[in-house]
Amino acid sequence: MPWQNRPDPKTEALRASRTLNPRPQDVTDEAFLSADFFDPRDLVQVKYEMVRPAREDGARVSAAASAFGFSRQSFYQAAAALDEGGLAALVPAKPGPRGAHKLTPDVVEHIRALLAADPSLRAADLAHAIAERFGRRVHPRSIERALKRSGQEPDRSTKRSR
Repeated sequence: MPWQNRPDPKTEALRASRTLNPRPQDVTDEAFLSADFFDPRDLVQVKYEMVRPAREDGARVSAAASAFGFSRQSFYQAAAALDEGGLAALVPAKPGPRGAHKLTPDVVEHIRALLAADPSLRAADLAHAIAERFGRRVHPRSIERALKRSGQEPDRSTKRSR
């Protein structure tokens, strides 16, 4: 396979954009094995070419998924992503949590109540209070960002209030 032994900066570019196929060796589609244009390392291209023949030529979903190294479930997810957002939707999402998952509305409300009672509380004090009340460790900077989003910011001075 021509892509295996090529030292190519494309691999690093694909890795940086989160579009490097982790299993290019599983792609057995003839076009990817014989043509230089098709690159089994390019996850977006592989997923698009997996969905295209099933939609345009009526190929069986299970055969298309198998030829591109994916499950039927992955085929349907790729097809739905294409329908919703086009090629860009085939790029995997960034890993990690989305948003302030520890700072739920009840936690933010507790923070606001604490600040209403004592406006001099710092984010570090609020983090300690959240740990005591909710058993969650929240970084003071996360609290500052959440309060800034809500239009209320704590005192960021370095003096401890007690």
